[in-house]
Formats: sequence, structure tokens, C-alpha cells
Amino acid sequence: MKTLLIGADHAGFKLKEEVKNYLIKKGWSIDDITPTFVAGNDYPPIAKFAVAKLKTENDQRKAILLCGSGYGMDIVANRHKGMRAIVARSSQDAILSRQDDHSNILILGARVTKPTVAKKIIDAWLKTKPSTAERHLRRLKEIDA
Repeated sequence: MKTLLIGADHAGFKLKEEVKNYLIKKGWSIDDITPTFVAGNDYPPIAKFAVAKLKTENDQRKAILLCGSGYGMDIVANRHKGMRAIVARSSQDAILSRQDDHSNILILGARVTKPTVAKKIIDAWLKTKPSTAERHLRRLKEIDA
């Protein structure tokens, strides 16, 4: 069984819980790095912790992070080599980010994403395989250079 890492700040916690339960029902094993609500829980330490876990445990793992807009988590996660985090507002965003850019962190803005939309975005992201087209692989090497 594959494991997804999941975490949220105070603004994303409620949606994270809904998404987590949805994923568990779909058969995913969840590594929840923010299992309890903490008022004022800031996104930078959570995103940094998630990145560290992804780097040390298995670079093939994926994470789903949630905060108010999504952008805070995105900024923090993308500061780290090998992390390709994206804020998805639609299933198409999720598909293109996995397919073309091999995203490994999906970020959702809990204040702007309804639970039904979040679930569709997650399903699209999880089922999309990264492209092996030369142009995409070349661009990934350029990012990491």
C-alpha cells in the first residue's frame, strides 16, 4: 500500500481532515504530520517538515499540504531542491503538473477550494503518471541544475 504524507496549518486543518478521511476510504495509507488542530499553527514549519520527510524517507513519495490560500506552503516547499510543489485550483492543473512537471507535492488552498473540488483535484493528481517525453525530462534537469 502506498503512503501519502499530508499536513495542514490552522487554516487548512478542517479540509485536511475531510481529505484524509476520503483518502483512507479509498485505501491510501496516510502519514498525517498535523494530526491535531493547533490554533495559529503556521505553514512554514509544516512545509519544511514535510519536505524533510519526503527527502529522507523516499523521494518517490508524494505529499498533500493545505493552508489558507495554498501559496504559503507552495513558496516554502519549492525552496528545496527536488521538490516540485503546485497549488492546484482545478483537476486540469493537477494533471498538467504531474504529467509535464512531475509534481510531488499537491497544495490546496482551503479558503478557496470546496471539499468536492478538492477531492476531484486529488483524484486527478494521484492517477496521473509523469511523462517520459524527452522535453519534460530535459526541463526537470534544467530545474534541478
